[in-house]
Amino acid sequence: MRRPAPPAVKAVTLDCWGTLLVDSWQRCRDVPVSQHVTMLVEALDHKLPQRLDAAIMRALVRAYASPALEVPPTADEGARAALDELAARGIGLGVVSNIMRTPGEVLRGIFDRAGFLARFEVLTFSDECGIRKPDPEIFLLTLRKFGVSPEQAVHVGDDPVLDVEGARDAGMGVIQVSANGRATAPVTPDAVITRLSELPAALARIRP
Repeated sequence: MRRPAPPAVKAVTLDCWGTLLVDSWQRCRDVPVSQHVTMLVEALDHKLPQRLDAAIMRALVRAYASPALEVPPTADEGARAALDELAARGIGLGVVSNIMRTPGEVLRGIFDRAGFLARFEVLTFSDECGIRKPDPEIFLLTLRKFGVSPEQAVHVGDDPVLDVEGARDAGMGVIQVSANGRATAPVTPDAVITRLSELPAALARIRP
């Protein structure tokens, strides 16, 4: 008896760092920007964070994160063309990203400068929703905004735990971005690509 074909893909979500964008700060990316600022302020006076009001701390966070707009990370060369091809197929596009050093509001500016902000229907950043990958809920929250089921969606990302395991636990299809073209996750992705220019073809293979 033949297995039923998987449902057509109606939404594709993408990770930010290591997938859409690559920069030289990745070794520090797992520390939230607010924690970076707090540590710097504490280095001056360990009681100072408690004495600063919330508005001042937010201003410090913005000042700390804004250099990312002045020296922006590099966008994947094939990102725009790949996103355009998927959009032409009627597939909704979104971002699901943990936020560390660069807040979601700054990433929107980076996406705008890179030329693909308008291509995304849904942008889910952990600093705005209060949920972090690999928690499946951050993926499910995003899919609810699209109005699609996990079976109708595929997530694309590089991290074997945050992206591959997290999206799979949410019930989504998964394509891993890996520089050497090999899967690096305990959970096997549906496909592996080395760059986003390969995404449309990979998606067509796993969901013809």
